[in-house]
Amino acid sequence: MMFQVIIVLMWCAASDEQDYPFRNTSLSWEDRVSDLIDRLTLDEMVLQMARGGARKNAPAPPIERLGIKPYSWNTECLRGDAEAPGWATSFPQALGLAASFNLALMYRVANATGTEVRAKNNYFTSVGDYSDHTGLSCFSPVVNIMRHPLWGRNQETYGEDPFLSGQLSTAFVKGLQGDHPRYIKANSGCKHFDVHGGPENIPESRFSFDAKVTDRDWRMTFLPQFQACVSAGTYSLMCSYNRINGVPSCANKKLLTDILHTEWGFKGYVVSDEGAIEFIMTRHNYTTSFLETAIASVNAGVNLELSINLPDNVFMKISEAVAKGNITKEMVKNRVRPLFYTRMRLGEFDPPEMNPYRALGMDVVQNDEHRNLSLQAAIQSFVLLKNLQQTLPISRKYITGKTVAVIGPFADNPKVLFGDYAPVPDPQFVYTPRKGLKTLPVKVLFAAGCTEPTCKNYSPTEIKEAVQSADIIIVCLGTGTDIETEGRDRMDIALPGHQDELLRDAVSSASGRPVIVLLFNAGPIDVNWAKSNNDVHAIIECFFPAQTTGLAIARILLNEDGAVPAGRLPATWPSHLDQVPPMENYSMEGRTYRYYGNKVPLYPFGYGLSYTTFIYSQLTLSTTNIPICGNLTVSVQVQNSGKQDGDEVIQLYLRWGQASVTMPQWQLVGFTRATITAGQIKKLEFKVTYDQRAIWTDQWMLEPGAFSLFAGGQQPFQQTSTGSNVLQADFLVSGTARRLIDCKN
Repeated sequence: MMFQVIIVLMWCAASDEQDYPFRNTSLSWEDRVSDLIDRLTLDEMVLQMARGGARKNAPAPPIERLGIKPYSWNTECLRGDAEAPGWATSFPQALGLAASFNLALMYRVANATGTEVRAKNNYFTSVGDYSDHTGLSCFSPVVNIMRHPLWGRNQETYGEDPFLSGQLSTAFVKGLQGDHPRYIKANSGCKHFDVHGGPENIPESRFSFDAKVTDRDWRMTFLPQFQACVSAGTYSLMCSYNRINGVPSCANKKLLTDILHTEWGFKGYVVSDEGAIEFIMTRHNYTTSFLETAIASVNAGVNLELSINLPDNVFMKISEAVAKGNITKEMVKNRVRPLFYTRMRLGEFDPPEMNPYRALGMDVVQNDEHRNLSLQAAIQSFVLLKNLQQTLPISRKYITGKTVAVIGPFADNPKVLFGDYAPVPDPQFVYTPRKGLKTLPVKVLFAAGCTEPTCKNYSPTEIKEAVQSADIIIVCLGTGTDIETEGRDRMDIALPGHQDELLRDAVSSASGRPVIVLLFNAGPIDVNWAKSNNDVHAIIECFFPAQTTGLAIARILLNEDGAVPAGRLPATWPSHLDQVPPMENYSMEGRTYRYYGNKVPLYPFGYGLSYTTFIYSQLTLSTTNIPICGNLTVSVQVQNSGKQDGDEVIQLYLRWGQASVTMPQWQLVGFTRATITAGQIKKLEFKVTYDQRAIWTDQWMLEPGAFSLFAGGQQPFQQTSTGSNVLQADFLVSGTARRLIDCKN
């Protein structure tokens, strides 16, 4: 009898849940969200806003009377399901993905990431686990500009160009969130908003730094990629630690309301970086109490506080602020609305059978498809910086039976190959360079020389012995998270510790035999000596390729299974630090290829060699005279003039002839990665839209005048060249200056 009563009560509770209009799938999303929010008390809404993570500050609590379960907002998905319990496929670090210049690849990586995040969340919720990193709301991608080579978080970005970053972030957002017409697979959260790109700790802390920026640099460098995220449909942005011209980002009404919501029409939620709300008071001294801080940040536009393990955090003062009349209850409801709208679009309040993502099981995590994608991504991320006398590729016939020495601190140390915010894969799927080379028909000798990237304790004897016994020498050098990471800026761009000595010892001992240098890093490294020395035969920039590192290296060295290098540097490598302004100076003058001036970098943005050669011809414009609001169609022919099939990254740059304000020397406005077989000619087409010609005065303007377009496999006018030609075509824009917004109406 008691069992029957329990069953009846459970059935009644379930029936009551279905009676709420917010669970009625025939209603509009807006009506459902309004119904849910109208049922919440002020205290319930405050708790939802205050529990963004982490640890004791998570999860958002259940609302049991409405049948609403807990929710974890704190998930990292930079290139795989990072920091969640259990294994996950680890894709190459973000900067390496950017080097692929491949939007389709970025979409696929993000989509696979979303699949694994959703599958693991299905498991976690089934066992009642709502702890940190188990949810569906991702603090990814990172779209800050790589504006200084020493910034510790360069590896998490898509490089130095706002257009490239915007295009890649668009692909990531759409891939992660999926293409279902009703549900999102996992929701993205672009960060860190805004004017954030160092310092981390040198010369001062990111927690208190004031980024002083001109409106033009803000608008033309630090905001465009975030606007691209919003246009792509991201559900969230994360406000950053720093101040912007004296006002903390997470209390910055100009940023979070005027620009983000009013100008861009953003409908999603803003979450704070971890502790950023508290730091408004404790680090920036912008407020004097948690109450004042809550008032400033909520009214500015923050929806969710991510606190540092602080259950009695700033947003717990919202109720008091409402009682005092400093925040209206209507404002609180507006701030809670996008939180529940996001949860609804994730499918939380719909029957599970309606949502195909709810059926994803753990069998998709680390499946063959995802592991193969990780390998493809690693191969496409590699940038060939030097290839003296076509040392690479090495034929399988030539290498068979040879002895290969793989040396250096990155040769067989798995932990240094991943970078920051890396998912943890099953160790059986992790291939170091040494392990990858063992898949080839060669004898592999190994010598670390130093066991860690810091390379403080170096053993030259073991390096020389290994090199002297080998036919081919592969030197694995770089940085790793011991050198550059969140919270840790680099001191210089030199190879760390004794690594330079290790390289010179290897070259000396090789006595002219092939020496191939593999670099594992994010921020540029000073390899002037290796670049100019004829006894260093090849250099490959690998970034942090993650779990398939060794397999990717083995394939790229032999040009097997279509593994031809075609990656391009997503950031300028300076010849020396004297070419770069101080990190704390936020003027763009002298920074990135766009404002680099007449300095000659070690390697320019967009640079990368191939195993084959390409010739550009017939750069054609749809017209050479367009109206002020007109668009332009551009085509160019590319021929693979070599003997190898290969990929080419075609780059299109725009130059302003006579703008009324300071503009970039030229700006990337189009790119595509194309596979072109030996001897084949491909015609590629681009569209250059009027908004790509816009300049910032005190508003976005379009001006008439002369413009130039450059098409090639690299930037124009570079001393360090890929060897392919760059074409130029000029056009005129006629009419009178006009506001950009007037062309959109």
